[in-house]
Amino acid sequence: MFPTVREVLALDPVRHGAPRVVAGDAGLDRPVRWVHVAEVPDIATLLGGGELVLTTGIGLPGDDAGLRAFIGDLADVGVSGLVVELGRRYFSGVPRVMAATAERRGLPLVELRRATPFVRITEAVHALIVDAQLTELRATEEIHQRFNDLSVEGADAAEVIRQAAELSGCPVVLENLSRQVLGYDHAGESAELLLDGWEQHSRRIRPAGRTAYDPDSGWLVTAVGARGQDWGRLLLRWPANGDVPSVRAGAPAAGPPTRLSILIERAASTLALGRLIRRDAEGLERQIHRTLLTALLDHSRPVDEVALRAKALGVLLDRRHLVGVMVRHRADDPAGESGPEAGQARLRDLSEAVGQAVREAKLTALTSAVDDNSVGALLALPDPAAEDRALSAFAGALRRVRLDAGTGRATSGVDPSRGGGPGAVIVAAGSGVSSLREARRSLVEARQIAEAARRDRRDLPIFRLPHVGLAGLLHLLRDEPRLQTFVERELGALLEYDARHPREQLLDTLRAYLEQGRNKSAAAAAAHLSRPAFYERLARIARILDVDLDSVEAALSLHVALLALEAVRAP
Repeated sequence: MFPTVREVLALDPVRHGAPRVVAGDAGLDRPVRWVHVAEVPDIATLLGGGELVLTTGIGLPGDDAGLRAFIGDLADVGVSGLVVELGRRYFSGVPRVMAATAERRGLPLVELRRATPFVRITEAVHALIVDAQLTELRATEEIHQRFNDLSVEGADAAEVIRQAAELSGCPVVLENLSRQVLGYDHAGESAELLLDGWEQHSRRIRPAGRTAYDPDSGWLVTAVGARGQDWGRLLLRWPANGDVPSVRAGAPAAGPPTRLSILIERAASTLALGRLIRRDAEGLERQIHRTLLTALLDHSRPVDEVALRAKALGVLLDRRHLVGVMVRHRADDPAGESGPEAGQARLRDLSEAVGQAVREAKLTALTSAVDDNSVGALLALPDPAAEDRALSAFAGALRRVRLDAGTGRATSGVDPSRGGGPGAVIVAAGSGVSSLREARRSLVEARQIAEAARRDRRDLPIFRLPHVGLAGLLHLLRDEPRLQTFVERELGALLEYDARHPREQLLDTLRAYLEQGRNKSAAAAAAHLSRPAFYERLARIARILDVDLDSVEAALSLHVALLALEAVRAP
């Protein structure tokens, strides 16, 4: 916000005086807080530091000891520099003792070799300072307005960080108390260099105070939290090029302007307020997990960015064996009975259980709810040989966690967390892959297996592709146009007939016949029809479809078509 001594010497009124630096040029980058004209030797007692002192020297001591004391007092109080106009007390130059003392104390000493009205210098410098202060004030006002808007809009953490980086032009990082990166904006710099070895680097940043600048690392830091409970730190790197200016002898430490301290504090307040507002929603880490898993499923972000953000969060996905896992309740939550809020709570409980199971099994994974029914996990394993062991450990930990939480408490000798009870869950795993670019295939496969396994009443700790049988295979292929064409070719005529005669529903009759192994008597009983009525319906179905229902090949084809129809109709 303040001009430096070097910048003051470049102003026209000063250049008119033909300035020459005779000592202390190492301190020319000191900021000038104000300009003060003085002609008395004890002026230092009236100064507060940061002033540029102008004098003609007419009131200065005439002895060397007095001049040394005068320069020493100015240096002690922290003035930015001393400008002496020649021609009234000193003609050819300032005394050598003044120059020697100023050089030793690192105090810039400047001669003006041509007479110059001091008022023009003070006006020019003060105008520069006032303009800088007005600019700073406008910037501060914009900061307050921008973050007020973000608070009102309920902006997420990523948007708050982006705005902070945009307003400052500097990289910004949000971390939790374990020094894991929750979000960042590299402000055009290299994200890899910014986040490389972040935890170790962050632990070396130790500012003094809740909001403070650490000159050794070049980071401006503030705590993030509310109600006396901090949950993270927000860091802004200054200067933007990463080079911390050296502190010259006797000069104050270089640091960011005041507006950046205001900016980072307002950004931290906005983040804390947003977390309070969303205190009943997912934690910030889980939100980021969900963002990354969703990005893999729908290709919304490059996989390199997903890998980088996951690494900053403490989940290494590069050069790992990856396995997609989906966990869901076997039965959908009836919306009419419990409502959407209960359904969300049910899913949130399952998501927390999956996350805790990953921790208890000592696995590394991204975990989050991925839709209204399923919780996904992408396990990152050291090698393929660890796959079966890791999946077994996860499934066992999940069962223990759910039983401990009471969501799967056994009653009457039945463990509802498994099998077909009301709290039963399905754990499905896709095929392991060796690249993050293939992770989507494993996740999608796990989701499809979980959906297909809902029709399987076996009590398996983990469902894999070989377990889902024909019905599962058809479910995996349900979006395949050729399968849909097959269903229409085999059953289209019967579906059209049922649409015109909704009371008959011959499709159910055909299903009962095929599910009972073409035993007509058993099928009639299952359909709650007399045998003559059931036989008549079968004859009508044979005419509509133009097939021989006694043919094994025709019955098999129709049975596959029925299973495929169920898979296509499944939500």
